[in-house]
Amino acid sequence: MENQVPNEWNQNNSELQNPPVMKPEMMADNESAPQQNDTVTQQEAKYEKEKPTPPQRTHRALLLGASLLLGGIGGFGGSYLADAFRDHQTAVIYQSVEQVDKEGNSVTNMSVKDVVTNTEQSVVEITTESAATDTYFQQMVTTGAGSGVVITKDGYIVTNHHVVDGANKITVRTKDGKEYDAKLIGKDEKTDLAVIKISGDSFTPAIFGHSSKLSVGDEAIAIGNPLGELGGTVTRGIISALDREITIDGKTMTLLQTDTAINKGNSGGGLFNTEGELIGIVNAKSSGTSVEGLGFAIPIDTAKDVIESLIANGYVTGRPQLGVSMVDITDEISAFQSGVSEFGVYVAKVSENSAAAAAGMQVKDRIVSVDGTEISSAAELAKVIDSKKVGDTIKIVVERDHKQVTLSATLKEAPAAQ
Repeated sequence: MENQVPNEWNQNNSELQNPPVMKPEMMADNESAPQQNDTVTQQEAKYEKEKPTPPQRTHRALLLGASLLLGGIGGFGGSYLADAFRDHQTAVIYQSVEQVDKEGNSVTNMSVKDVVTNTEQSVVEITTESAATDTYFQQMVTTGAGSGVVITKDGYIVTNHHVVDGANKITVRTKDGKEYDAKLIGKDEKTDLAVIKISGDSFTPAIFGHSSKLSVGDEAIAIGNPLGELGGTVTRGIISALDREITIDGKTMTLLQTDTAINKGNSGGGLFNTEGELIGIVNAKSSGTSVEGLGFAIPIDTAKDVIESLIANGYVTGRPQLGVSMVDITDEISAFQSGVSEFGVYVAKVSENSAAAAAGMQVKDRIVSVDGTEISSAAELAKVIDSKKVGDTIKIVVERDHKQVTLSATLKEAPAAQ
């Protein structure tokens, strides 16, 4: 048994099914990066570094410190993050500290036109093909569309999990009109992020900003592929709220809220600040005939760690997992159908060889508390587990056969998604 998705939210694997169904839902979108104007030329001088050999954590720390030191000596702020991935190459992700023009002046509050010029080459269009079965059990191919953001010169692109999930073929179209077959590197359903890669070594990557430095009212610019056929569309708005907890498909995410126009096909596209820095990955909008100006994006500070782990490992490592599927029973009909007599959070499934199985959790156990924190929803349980580390032992109080039982579970690492 799984949590039901609220009617006002929809998160399909492919954004636009063929034929298209025009109902507001999750978005996907990408484009390419900017033309080489003076600012970009200075950025390249500032950010272009020779790719280091695959570093260990200590090497990365030394490398980052060295780049910051050199940045200060050279009269500019700037650093980059590098991560090794499976084939022993190194992906370089560019992180901005301060942007300057060719005269060395700080670049702040650029016009929308300048921001677009400096970022549009980094946003791409994504189309997908997936195998499906129709009502007559005939095999068919469905298509979807979304967006993505180039994050390295050698073709790594971040998008949404729901844009590429289940796709048999992924095609990327860059700003110059060229099309590339893309390879899925890794995806993470929990954060709705995925990384794909296209072949090449001269793409224009977006420069990461710092979403932690945002304030409500800051201007925001979205670039994406609304409706799956309007690639490169630019919309402008403000940051409406920070750290907004939104539940989508039974999963609670902490997102940036913006009134920037978001539509189907924008998912996976970039949300930029007035310095031309990537501050978020667009992933959702609230729908409804009377709803306007409610768009959401994954903060780049949250996305960055996930992206690096996906590139290096294909999945997010070090994430604790209890190993149960939960269901919220909040009404009499659901309680009757589930065969329980009380509202609450119930165990619907216990995974084999999981922490929950080892602790003795059973289907239909009602979760009362975890480490003294009362649990009233599956989202609350997930939040508590996320606050722990792999190897932590937690105390879980469950109600079973009208009696409370205390269980001890040692959390294991969540495996790669199959």
